[in-house]
Order: sequence, then structure tokens, then C-alpha cells
Amino acid sequence: MADSKVMTPAAETVEYDDAALQAAYQKARKKQIKKDLAQPFDPDCVLEVRHLRKCFPLKKTMFGRVTKELVAVDDVSFKLKAGETLGIVGESGCGKTTAGRAILKLHEPIAGQIIFDGKDITHLKPKQMREFRKQMQIIFQDPYSSLPPRDTVGGLLSEPVKVHKIVPNDQVKDYVLQLMDKCGLRDYYFERYPHEFSGGQRQRICIARALSVNPKLVICDEPVSALDVSIQAQIINLLKELQREMNLAYVFISHDLSVVKFISDKIGVMYLGGMMEFGTKEDIFKNPLHPYTKALFSAVPNPDPDNKMQRIALGGDIPSPANPPKGCRFHTRCPYAKEICKHVVPEYQEHEPGHFAACHLLNEK
Repeated sequence: MADSKVMTPAAETVEYDDAALQAAYQKARKKQIKKDLAQPFDPDCVLEVRHLRKCFPLKKTMFGRVTKELVAVDDVSFKLKAGETLGIVGESGCGKTTAGRAILKLHEPIAGQIIFDGKDITHLKPKQMREFRKQMQIIFQDPYSSLPPRDTVGGLLSEPVKVHKIVPNDQVKDYVLQLMDKCGLRDYYFERYPHEFSGGQRQRICIARALSVNPKLVICDEPVSALDVSIQAQIINLLKELQREMNLAYVFISHDLSVVKFISDKIGVMYLGGMMEFGTKEDIFKNPLHPYTKALFSAVPNPDPDNKMQRIALGGDIPSPANPPKGCRFHTRCPYAKEICKHVVPEYQEHEPGHFAACHLLNEK
């Protein structure tokens, strides 16, 4: 017992008033958010997300007041330029897909700012969003359920072109055939139905549908996770080629870190709805700062048998987003957690140029 007392840091014996800390955190957070939201928009960015938050109500009173909610996305911020790819990684249930859909306003965000092409679209109504829809598209994860079975490929690709009046009606078919050729689809697929195609071909159709309206931003929601490895490589190469040709900005959501490393310029690591770490691909893979990022990357298989990585095993399960832990949201599974981590939310700050993380251990250093 004597030895354990000697080894225990003084900071570990500090008693924390959770109610006072929570009140102080909320006050400081509101002040910082207000300051950040007042900043001018970055003219070089096609997408700028500031303190994005999305919750889903679980319980309401008879008067409609929410008494319990699930925090799916909490305080997520990043910038993305034209021609860049942001890879978002994290375990299942961390809020990656919800963040992508909230950016497109398929889920209405409850707080924060979404600036697209220099315009704040956060509070726009559906009718006002229509002019932005053709510039913001999504490729869904499942190529089987995302295509309506009763329409032909030609009909699927022609509809958005006609709705948004991309070309005159008499030029629609020629336009669609050129688009199909660009996405590796044969012209005789025009009259075929989705059930006649393989998974890889269906995903190509989904990509062609997303690009049919000449967008500036494409949210790729795990577009290759349902495909074989050989087909994954074809789709990834196709996405990169189309990005070069059309100067597209991608938000690429995936579990596969190898794919993310290949396609991304920037990487954001999410856990339980929050952004744990954000930086360039080189910074994140060569010098991960957050313990969660290190544990996540240690699970990536290494093809070199002589270079064995030490696996960092995380104990326990991800806490429920309906009842997130106090303090650092990762402290229940972090092997380096201290007493302060259980009570105080770590500040998300820049530790290297363009490299952000939220961790008390880094703040101490």
C-alpha cells in the first residue's frame, strides 16, 4: 500500500465537483462557439463545418419537450478544399454516417454551421436547398438497396439531369451515355435494370448518378465496403480519376484504414460522436497523437512479417451515445486515463500546424 501511495501522482487525489465543472465547461464552450461562428468564411474552402451537432430525441413529455436524447454528432469541425479528400474513420456507431448526412442536411443539424461554397446553408429550408442539391451529392454504402428496382439505368441517370436541367431534353441521352462511359459502364446497359448487375457494376451506377449533376462535393459513405477486394480497387481508382478530371471534393467515410490512407489528403478520427483527432494523412499515420487513434491504427494488418506492430487492445465496449460518460468520452476505455479524464472535457486544440487533438495527456506535455 505504501508503494502505491508513492507512485500515485498528486493530481490523482484531487476531488472534482462535477456539477461545477460541467457548468464551467458549458460556459466556456458557448463562448468559444460564439467566437468561432462569428469568424469570416474561408474563401479557399468548398466546405467548412463548424461545431456541428446532431441529436435524436429518445423521450419527450406530453408537451413535446425532449427529456432524453441520443448525441450522434457532437462539436465536429473541419475544412475541405476543392480537389481534396477528407477521410473519416472510427468504430461502428461513432457518428461518421450521421455527420455526412447532416452536412447534406438529410438530417437536420441542431447546432453549428455548414458553409458550402462560401454560403451558410445551415438554416435553409428544403425549397432553398434545392439549388445546392446538384452541387452536393452522396454515394450510399449499399449499392443494392440504393437503386430503385423498377427503373432502368438510363432512367435512373436521366432523371436528375432533367430535374436540374443540366442539358436540354434532346441532349439528355447523349449526356447520360457519355457519363456512363466515363464511369466504366457500357452503352447497352442503358436499357437494363439494376438486378441484372453485379455489386461493382451497381456501385458504378451509383457513382454515375451522383456525378450526373456536376457536383462540387460528394459524400462517399463507405462506397466499397460491400464489394470484393479486386472490385474495391477498381472503384477507388475510378473515384480518384474522376476527382482529378472534375476537381471534386470528397468526404470519404470508411472502416478500412488502408483504403483511407490511399485515397485521403486529410483524416478525421471520430469516437462517440466527437472528433478525437484531425490532420493531414502524413501527420495522422506517421505521428498519431490521441490514444484512440494509436489503438485504431495498431489493428491495421502489416504485410511485412519482419515488421510486427504492437497491438493496443482496448477493453470494454463503446458507451451508449444516449448516456455518454462525463469528462473525456474515451476515458472508459483509455489505458492511460487519469482522474482528470473522468471529470474534465479535454480541449480540442492544435498541437502541430494543422494537427488537432483532444486529450489531457497532450495538454500536459
